[in-house]
Amino acid sequence: MSVVDPGDGPQLIAVVGATGTGKSDLGLAVAERLAAAGRHAEIVNADAMQLYRGMDIGTAKLSVEDRRGVPHHQLDVLDVTDEASVAAYQRDARAAVERIQQQGGVAVLVGGSGLYVSAVLFDLAFPGTDPELRAELEREHAERGPGVLLDRLRTLDPAAAATIDARNPRRLIRAVEIASRSEVVTPSLPSAPRPWQAARILHLHRDRTQLVASLHARAARMFADGLVDEVRALRDRGLEQGRTARAAIGYSQALEVLRGEADVEQAVEATAIATRKYARRQVSWFRRYADAEVLDVTGLDRAGLVDVARRIVP
Repeated sequence: MSVVDPGDGPQLIAVVGATGTGKSDLGLAVAERLAAAGRHAEIVNADAMQLYRGMDIGTAKLSVEDRRGVPHHQLDVLDVTDEASVAAYQRDARAAVERIQQQGGVAVLVGGSGLYVSAVLFDLAFPGTDPELRAELEREHAERGPGVLLDRLRTLDPAAAATIDARNPRRLIRAVEIASRSEVVTPSLPSAPRPWQAARILHLHRDRTQLVASLHARAARMFADGLVDEVRALRDRGLEQGRTARAAIGYSQALEVLRGEADVEQAVEATAIATRKYARRQVSWFRRYADAEVLDVTGLDRAGLVDVARRIVP
């Protein structure tokens, strides 16, 4: 395992991998080791669901106390009714990285949302909003009222239509705009992506058998720790109106419990299955990072990950 030169080295380090591999713990340990070596470090979140305020238990978001004084960026920046945008995230996360670097520090990018990680590390371009479509929908709403737009939303996105407040023009127009856009951003990673800047990428890997078992235990722990209560509170803040937030793994299953469509045991099983499928996609995505250093963290607990950080940053 190679080491970071505390006097030089990269100003951007990425800690990536599947859910349940210990990215947050290792990222924090790396930041602390860099600080001990004389290099100020701050963490930039790259987990799409951790962008949302109040989505803590189901995303395994580190509490303020657990961050141990290390500054974190791109956490709790969206309401659950907001739509997460890769383009907006790329702009804001890169701005955070550059601010850290301009202050002489190292930015530690931590997360498992492949597209969001790649949006920072590589030169990926994303289309912005469509002002012409927005203006057209606003005119249609003004001239014909909300009923026409609501009917269109029922066709494009029945789930959104079932929960939208048609008396709120801004939310109705935004929902139809999102559902109408044909250029939904789900690009794949190019075979040879061009880096945004020099970066060291640490790809955490766990043996699949151990990972599967830990993901089921993780799902059970989330519900035992109060995920349903967290979702109940978020529902009061509009969770069911947020297209992105309401579909998050664990949160959609907890909503089913609150609606009486599943019991907790069923929700835990459904969450574990969905998490395993997501982890497979994450592994596939990060495997294509040709320059990443693969770190086998099978069998390591938090203390073991601290030891890994010591070897990375002596």
